[in-house]
Amino acid sequence: MNAAALACAPSGTSWDGINWADAQRRVRGLQARIVKAVQDGRHNKAKALQWLLTHSFSGKALAVKRVSENKGKNTPGVDKVTWNTPRAKIGAIASLRRRGYSPLPLRRVLIPKKNGKTRPLGIPAMKCRAMQALHLLALEPIAETTADPNSYGFRPERSTADAAAQCFGVLSRKANAEWVLEGDIQGCFDNISHGWLIAHIPMDKAILQKWLKAGYVYRNELFPSHAGTPQGGIISPVLANMALDGLEAMLAKRFPNAKWTARKMQMVRYADDFIITGCSKEWLENEVRPAVVDFLAERGLVLSPEKTKITHIGDGFDFLGWNLRKYNGKLLIKPSKANIRAHLAKLREVIKTNKSIKQVNLIGLLNPILRGWANYHSHVVAKKVFNQVDSEVWIMLWRWAVRRHPRKGIRWVKDRYFKVRGSRRWVFSTVEKYADGKAREYTLLKESDTPIVRHIKIKAAANPHDPNWDEYFEFRWGKKMLKSTKGRAKLYRVWRQQGGLCSVCHKPVTKDTPWHSRHIVKLADGGTDAAVNLEIYHLRCPRDQQYANVKEV
Repeated sequence: MNAAALACAPSGTSWDGINWADAQRRVRGLQARIVKAVQDGRHNKAKALQWLLTHSFSGKALAVKRVSENKGKNTPGVDKVTWNTPRAKIGAIASLRRRGYSPLPLRRVLIPKKNGKTRPLGIPAMKCRAMQALHLLALEPIAETTADPNSYGFRPERSTADAAAQCFGVLSRKANAEWVLEGDIQGCFDNISHGWLIAHIPMDKAILQKWLKAGYVYRNELFPSHAGTPQGGIISPVLANMALDGLEAMLAKRFPNAKWTARKMQMVRYADDFIITGCSKEWLENEVRPAVVDFLAERGLVLSPEKTKITHIGDGFDFLGWNLRKYNGKLLIKPSKANIRAHLAKLREVIKTNKSIKQVNLIGLLNPILRGWANYHSHVVAKKVFNQVDSEVWIMLWRWAVRRHPRKGIRWVKDRYFKVRGSRRWVFSTVEKYADGKAREYTLLKESDTPIVRHIKIKAAANPHDPNWDEYFEFRWGKKMLKSTKGRAKLYRVWRQQGGLCSVCHKPVTKDTPWHSRHIVKLADGGTDAAVNLEIYHLRCPRDQQYANVKEV
């Protein structure tokens, strides 16, 4: 370990010797204090706490851990440097200093979009990523405290499923609005005003300005950056969200009581996509849309002319991969046709480009795609679509199998690739034998086996950085565990470890006794999801007053 690392870290600290639970606990404590300071209107206090966090060893260690262990850990920036060794990581902690910091330009790559265009992606150097992760630890508690209540994109503990549930809540009833303004911001990440960000984002202004003005390298040529926050930066989604936060409050101020009067105004936003409901097409076009345009203009943004439109709920509209439409007064949320086509095209491409691989390998490529898409749509009206996708996939696989054996008969091909499993025939399955004599069966997942379970929307005011909400998020975590197959298996192991007894009153936990699970050491305090850190308890256990008032959501 070099001298700079020793100066930054506690005496004798090595990467493998860092107490991560303690680091998480220290950062969590500072984040909770930042939230409290913002809630009390003590912004100078919040600023001082941010400085403490960004200069703390724990904050720097967690920032380096994040960027050196995530999916992009092997993707270098323009300097072609990655942190793959413990020595490099502990040295990186020492390098995260404000004084003398000068960010490198981004390495730009172009990502193809569905419409044939490309999306520019900026890849920062590892040190810049770590600095962004460090300052994000201090900025995110403020962002979560001041965020719009119905904003769901790029926020912890929120998802597209929450946005869909909110859409259902504001559109499903007969008395709800029938007109919807579909808003889409043109090049949101690329066009946000640097001046607005520097003036309004509550973080170190000098560091932020350096990031925004770092420029990018494309085809060995350096280009300056005059606007926008690069897609690919760890902190960029939060900056974009904070630039758009306030839109909901502006509309409420501009049109007071419009939510409860005949105007029926409601808003749901996911990143730069949003909808605003209203009583009439004319009101949305002539009053609401100009207000939105003025709000965005202050931030250097404009609405996309081709994607922004006003639609009647009877005609339906697409949002986040779903189609929302009322049929005879009943709102149904289904996978959109464009999303279904894109999914089938992806499956077809995988099968066509792997004409000669083994069946077990093809199953390994297809199952994650099928499982991920089915899980994404598992809380909407999708059972019929799942059956349709299964039928299309069967046709693709049959053609794949027949093409491999042009001289074999249909029955031979069927027996080779498609098995009978219980009451099901034509199951795409194979048995793989290993050198040790063991054999394992691999079966293609059927999307129609995915159960449709209604998603419970997160409470609008819930803040994962506020200790007052810890109990609520712990309860939601337990619900998610019960929904997943791996989660249920893990909870069964915990139940066996406890001898089938409640961890509090030591009485039997059965299907007939309401029960739930929780972490022994909270995740916020450095705990893990390992079975040894879980316990099962009666939901209404009289001896556990701390959880006696928890209500199911």
